[in-house]
Amino acid sequence: MSYSHQTVGSGLFLYLLLKFQFFHFLFFGSFSVNLHEVFECVRCVLILVLYIIRILHISSRAARRTFEFGRTHVVRPKGKHQATIVWLHGLGDNGSSWSQLLESLPLPNIKWICPTAPTRPVAILGGFPCTAWFDVGELSDDGPEDWEGLDASAAHIANLLSTEPADVKVGIGGFSMGAAVALYSATCCALGRYGNGIPYYVNLRAVVGLSGWLPGSRNLRNKIEGSHEAARRAASLPILLTHGLCDDVVPYKYGEKSANCLSISGFRHLTFKSFEGLGHYTVPKEMDEVCNWLTARLGLEGSRA
Repeated sequence: MSYSHQTVGSGLFLYLLLKFQFFHFLFFGSFSVNLHEVFECVRCVLILVLYIIRILHISSRAARRTFEFGRTHVVRPKGKHQATIVWLHGLGDNGSSWSQLLESLPLPNIKWICPTAPTRPVAILGGFPCTAWFDVGELSDDGPEDWEGLDASAAHIANLLSTEPADVKVGIGGFSMGAAVALYSATCCALGRYGNGIPYYVNLRAVVGLSGWLPGSRNLRNKIEGSHEAARRAASLPILLTHGLCDDVVPYKYGEKSANCLSISGFRHLTFKSFEGLGHYTVPKEMDEVCNWLTARLGLEGSRA
């Protein structure tokens, strides 16, 4: 059964009026009351009640917010299965396009999992809905972060990796917004928890970010330095970042700042590569760098001819 604000208000008014009369009789021996005082009392209480109802309504909507992820594409290893990497596409893209490129790489020992982000309104696009791992407005050092969206995507990725065999090394990579989620997942791995405090259990062995940025960079150093375990995990996690000097979508300075932030926060095994003349896209030279780095860091047995 549901009650409207008017029904709640009317019942509350009658209740308060009776209580007000009762206490007035106890203290003053009379049921005579000042109706103006009663109305003022009821008005204030009603405002408080309606405010509480509004807060509960907003909290209930937030609690019911769900994210429906799209189709996941999987590229099976052509050789011995030594590693599994979840690869994340950029804003407005899908897992299929990247699965085709990754399948062509000379990395036969890697299984690639390419999920598709949920379709949602995106602030930077004026609220236009498209596939996005989280909501994002204008890129800036002090802009708000969509922590709920970031945590949901990071948890979805961790879930995809949770069923991999124990002897298989796991990692995350991505392009643009996908790189942002990959880097956010790296910080969750180091801290041992998501932004909402829920434990993060996946032991990442490699993280790759192309043309991306690091969400939540402002307080990262303090968080990691405040925990011996977080500092230890950060120091042991290899990260590769690459960025084009001519990127006009995610400017090069954001990639450079992200690399600096991760470095001073204790991620010692960090490699940052810049590419002259490269915009917001990938080129064979950059993907060769990714292949060589993954082969070395994950100890892969060789490349496909």
